[in-house]
Amino acid sequence: MMAAQALALLRDVSRLEAPLEELRALQSVLQAVPLSELREHVAELRLSPLFSLLSQNHREQTTLCVSILERLLQALEPVHVARNFRVDLQRGLTHPNDSVKILTLSQVGRIVENSDAVTEVLNNPELLKQIIYCIGGENLSVAKAAIKSLSRISLTQAGLEALFESNLLDDLKTVMKTNDIVRYRVYELIVEISSVSPESLNCCSTSGLITQLLRELTGEDVLVRATCIEMVTSMAYTHHGRQYLAQEGVIDQISNMIIGADSDPFSNFYLPGFVKFFGNLAIMDSPQQICERFPVFVEKVFEMTESQDPTMTGVAVDTIGILGSNIEGKQVLQKTGTRFEHLLKRIGYQAKNASTELRIRCLDAVSSLLYLPPEQQTDDLLRMTESWFSALYRDPLELFRGISNQPFPELHCGALKVFTAIANQPWAQKLMFNSPGFVEYVMDRSTEHDKASKDAKYELVKALANSKTVAEIFGNPNYLRLRTYVSEGPYYVKPISTTAVEGAE
Repeated sequence: MMAAQALALLRDVSRLEAPLEELRALQSVLQAVPLSELREHVAELRLSPLFSLLSQNHREQTTLCVSILERLLQALEPVHVARNFRVDLQRGLTHPNDSVKILTLSQVGRIVENSDAVTEVLNNPELLKQIIYCIGGENLSVAKAAIKSLSRISLTQAGLEALFESNLLDDLKTVMKTNDIVRYRVYELIVEISSVSPESLNCCSTSGLITQLLRELTGEDVLVRATCIEMVTSMAYTHHGRQYLAQEGVIDQISNMIIGADSDPFSNFYLPGFVKFFGNLAIMDSPQQICERFPVFVEKVFEMTESQDPTMTGVAVDTIGILGSNIEGKQVLQKTGTRFEHLLKRIGYQAKNASTELRIRCLDAVSSLLYLPPEQQTDDLLRMTESWFSALYRDPLELFRGISNQPFPELHCGALKVFTAIANQPWAQKLMFNSPGFVEYVMDRSTEHDKASKDAKYELVKALANSKTVAEIFGNPNYLRLRTYVSEGPYYVKPISTTAVEGAE
């Protein structure tokens, strides 16, 4: 019934010059019609009048048409949209109103996700060209939607060829000249495409755009350098990306620029990004190989933890956490001996005294450094984590307990995460058991007030309960209490006895 009313209004709209009233009525009727019902009447949905009303550029009329089309187009199959509204889609992408562009790009998004419909787009260079020009728009949502569609198109060989082996490449290069921001958007697209496969990286490389990005990385402008290193770091997330960066000598260049940073008064702008790059590289490949090949990286991280600039300290602490997140990385850090103990002391100090944001990052790094998976708990490694823990502070258990009593949920959870990281290591269980009131604190649900804290406490209890040594160290009664806590779940609330409630009245 509602669908019939909608179709009647749609017919009225197509007959009239300025059908504002009818559009308002159609919009409200459509909200009540289920999509399944609209799909039954697909053959009768005449949408071209709505598209032509868009070109009149009347504000309220445009808003109404966009809202109506959004609903009606959902009822149509992507292939149908691609075949029957080619011209309308092209016009939509050049419409002065951003909401029309966003509507059009959301349809393009549906089309490129569909293997039958996408060929319609690939055979339409004019439409592809308009999508590329949307990257250069003021509106970020428009640009992001365009990037997403182009990146999706490039997942197929045909899509790669359409973009990179035609005049569209020139369009991309023209759009890049709009301004710095747009140029970075295109780089972002290229890096995203290149990460899909060695073939797609090859296409991006042949296009010359990656070379251009790498030239800017080593260029004179320090702010540009800072932006480019983020994109180059994304390239290093895939094996073929890392191989390419190594072959092109980029990794050596970044290492040399870290060496040169000492004499550059503006190195603060790009150093954090460069150090992060190496941190990611080390954890993806091999911490030992990267640290041995590029000693300046480790050197710089140690130096930055002593920095007076919290941005530098923060990046150094994050990087130590990344490096120490696997066994090989832990061993690289252990080899630096007393220097690393000194660094741990510094992290412990910051965890107690720095700004909240830096304290949280210190707690994360400590959790990462101290965690040992059960199957890797050799005597040597357990001795190592125990010595690291004691290097952090005079009485580290008390330090983190103090932090866990703070009213800030992130600090509170950060400290619980540290306890969880060491919860399955026998030396830590002994410390916890012998620390007055600690076992009670672990079992006490009333100390957690929000979901994140309840979850964090639950993870700690679960880590203890699942450990093979806890029954022996904590004693059986405590072990059973831990198991009960786990089986009751993170949000259990003890039922209040009824007598107490009656008395309260």
